[in-house]
Amino acid sequence: MQNTTAPRPGLGRIARSLRTESGSALFLALVIVMALVWANSPLSDSYFELRQQKVGFDFGPVGMHLDLQHWINDGLMVIFFFVVGLEVRQEFAHGSLRDRSRAQLALIAGVAGVAFPALVYVLVVSLSGGSGLGGWGAVVGTDTAFMLGALAVVGPRLSGQLRVFLLTLTVVDDFLAVSIIGLVYSDEIKLVPLLIALACLIGLWALGRSRQWNAAPYVIIVIVLWFATVSSGVHASLAGMMAGLLIPAYPTQRHEVVAARQLFRDFWQSPSAASARGVNRGLARGISVNERMHEVLRRPTALLVVPIFALANAGVDLGGGLLADSLGSSVTWGVIVGLVLGKLLGIGVATLLAVRMGLGRLPEGVGMGSVFGGAALSGIGFTVSLLIIGLAFGSTSDLGRQATLGVLVSMVLAVALGWLIFKIAAKRWGEETADLPMVLDPTVDPEVDHIRGPEDAKLTLVEYVDFECEYCAHATGSWEDLSAQFGEDLRYVVRHLPHHPHGPLAAKASEAAAIQGEFWRWLDLVFTHQDALERKHLIGYAEELGLNVDHFIHDIDSEAVAERVNRDVVSAEASGAHATPTFFVEGRRLLGDYDARTLAAALESSRRGTRTQKASS
Repeated sequence: MQNTTAPRPGLGRIARSLRTESGSALFLALVIVMALVWANSPLSDSYFELRQQKVGFDFGPVGMHLDLQHWINDGLMVIFFFVVGLEVRQEFAHGSLRDRSRAQLALIAGVAGVAFPALVYVLVVSLSGGSGLGGWGAVVGTDTAFMLGALAVVGPRLSGQLRVFLLTLTVVDDFLAVSIIGLVYSDEIKLVPLLIALACLIGLWALGRSRQWNAAPYVIIVIVLWFATVSSGVHASLAGMMAGLLIPAYPTQRHEVVAARQLFRDFWQSPSAASARGVNRGLARGISVNERMHEVLRRPTALLVVPIFALANAGVDLGGGLLADSLGSSVTWGVIVGLVLGKLLGIGVATLLAVRMGLGRLPEGVGMGSVFGGAALSGIGFTVSLLIIGLAFGSTSDLGRQATLGVLVSMVLAVALGWLIFKIAAKRWGEETADLPMVLDPTVDPEVDHIRGPEDAKLTLVEYVDFECEYCAHATGSWEDLSAQFGEDLRYVVRHLPHHPHGPLAAKASEAAAIQGEFWRWLDLVFTHQDALERKHLIGYAEELGLNVDHFIHDIDSEAVAERVNRDVVSAEASGAHATPTFFVEGRRLLGDYDARTLAAALESSRRGTRTQKASS
């Protein structure tokens, strides 16, 4: 019997919104409100009793028995810190921290963003007698997910580069915060479990060195590492972070992708369980274990792990005069001032001084007003803050409740302050965006640009290429798929952005071929020989295409050809294209994936938008 029940569109919209940073942040805020309502309702006893419910297991001589809150804070949250460790490793392997200038700026701002709030907290608490000094760690961390969600809601209209800067900064922040938890807020250390944990870390390192691509051995060792760390007395967050740092990350290797394609071809020609297993193994080999684990854990961590932690820890009993006591509590004010002003001044001023002293450079398109706005949003501590409050004071003690209230108030104030700073930056300094340019500059010019297809085609796709780029449309076959789908409705424009070792010479060679009217034949041929782009090879391709070789050699070295290639490089920078391939659909830079299906969907969306606009006019 056919199922005629259609999915409810409202649920689909909710699911899509939860997958966005702003949606997940709003969901987390809703969970916090639920925890507060539950903890202050007639059912409040059930809330606190549930947190203290004992849960455990025994497996022969080995066992573990913890209350539910500890299972969440010491167990479930390890997944959160493990994901943080994975992200840090990716940034060092092939992300922002590979750029020395950005890494140095992030290190300076990150250290200041941890140290200055802690100093502010200590100063505020010390002026009132010093009771509660042990909670200084509550102001050192930033809740990355909440901060990025707030940025999506109150930040500039386009803030991609600011987001990258803040993410790079929080890498340092997270590492220092987790180190503080592990070293300062751990219990009495037990030697034997600690040695087992160290052995597990060595095992993870050895697996990474051997380039083990299978995730299962890593998962087994991480589970043993967690159990040993909890038993040793060291807080498990440190184990999660260290484990994530040791999971290898590296850029996708093109030869692995080609090998996987051949395996899929085998499956296509002879489908069987064995060939399907081969495809799965081939695909797994092409992507680092780190990225595969991160992809599996990232969304459940944001939508399940952190909300459960919030539900278990954000419920503060506001009765018993807590609000009045908190107004006079140095701990509450230490947390508020430390997070809201400490983060703002620590990150903002340190970044400003570092840039002016030439110790680092901001991402292109990001102004200091946007930096201070992001620094204000970094005052959202939440996850690390609540975790440290529980370790320092106990979440149900008077100091613990006062500190937790300070964290919740700080979240509201940090978002409001960030919103205000972004508004001022936009109005006073014109910082309406904090991102790379999104619009193609200059627009397509048939007199200069290389165009394949009708010059008056309905759709335009521009690609910045490097002849040595293994993922450009001609190398992957994406252009052939698009050409077959859109035919005469699509014009395709190629511009140069040479950044691989042989890219500049190959780009000049293509322009030398263009002078003889053979740019597209040259491009089609050379993209099939990406492993042979030395000068002698390029001259050989000119002979194969029947070009006048003497003229070709002369033009390669000519100033006119060099200026033509440089025109495209300048255009790439003005358009926000920093790597190849970068695509522009109808003059706007495409973000995210760039496979043929995604490009086709973007082109179709643009065509529908044009039709709608014409119909309405």
